[in-house]
Amino acid sequence: MTKAIRIHETGGPEVLRWEDIEVGDPGPGQVRIRHTAVGLNFIDVYHRTGLYPVPALPSGIGMEAAGILDAVGDGVTDIAVGQRVAYASGPVGSYAEARLMAANRLVALPDSVSDQQAAAMMLQGMTAQYLLRRTYRVQPGDTILVHAAAGGVGLIICQWAKYLGATVIGTVGTDEKAKLAKANGCDYPIVYTRDNFADRVKEITGGAGVAVVYDSVGKATFEGSLDCLQPLGMMASFGNASGAVQPFEPGILAAKGSLFFTRPTLMTYTAKPEDLQAIARELLEVVEAGHVKISVNQTYALKDVAQAHIDLEARKTTGSTVLVP
Repeated sequence: MTKAIRIHETGGPEVLRWEDIEVGDPGPGQVRIRHTAVGLNFIDVYHRTGLYPVPALPSGIGMEAAGILDAVGDGVTDIAVGQRVAYASGPVGSYAEARLMAANRLVALPDSVSDQQAAAMMLQGMTAQYLLRRTYRVQPGDTILVHAAAGGVGLIICQWAKYLGATVIGTVGTDEKAKLAKANGCDYPIVYTRDNFADRVKEITGGAGVAVVYDSVGKATFEGSLDCLQPLGMMASFGNASGAVQPFEPGILAAKGSLFFTRPTLMTYTAKPEDLQAIARELLEVVEAGHVKISVNQTYALKDVAQAHIDLEARKTTGSTVLVP
């Protein structure tokens, strides 16, 4: 038997239970991975609360982890027992000491990337990759807006966009987070609790607006984000930290400058194994080259994940958080 966090109902952090589970042996195309580090992400909160329903209850939870392979099933030839790997993929269940996974959802780790770094960066880093290189391909000279710039995805986007030659504007909740964002490539951190971010963006850009807004906040920032965009700008809404964006009249996009709106997900961009490997490869390259540094700013014991969820939802965390089995 091994231990895992499971939910039997949706709700607050109190529904997270530390339980015994039976993992078993891998079947064809599967591997068994012993986790050494587990990532914490806002999508885990959405699964816990039921905003993003899991297939059935009771259920595991968690989408990201790193560890060591201790068994492989028939037909698995490209990875071997003892190899270090990481993943950011369904099905949910990474909040566990060990689990079975499809071999084609794993990414082999180079020696230069630690297990904790990998668990902290796979979901957030691959999200940053598809946003910056595929949803809207940032070019030198672009000015962009990143909400939650001191969060896990935000810090990676700020660094990567700066490396790509963009001017980066970011929103944060406190002066402390503003300093952190600035130290990670954000040219103009805006403390949204004090300043109207749309007005500040117009001021910073001389009224021109930004080419793209990367918005993981959702409901609270939606209308202001549209006001920040230049004509033909792109609104990439990839999260709901403040609640889901409410239904809106598409004509508002025309009125504000023939804007583009998209609601992308990592799971779509990595659905094909070859796309998953390409995205992960580019992420690992920028990390290994030092263009993007992964900040593990909080660690919790996996069995204490309820407290991690409380702190994440209260916006007490910065950068990435790792859970240790």
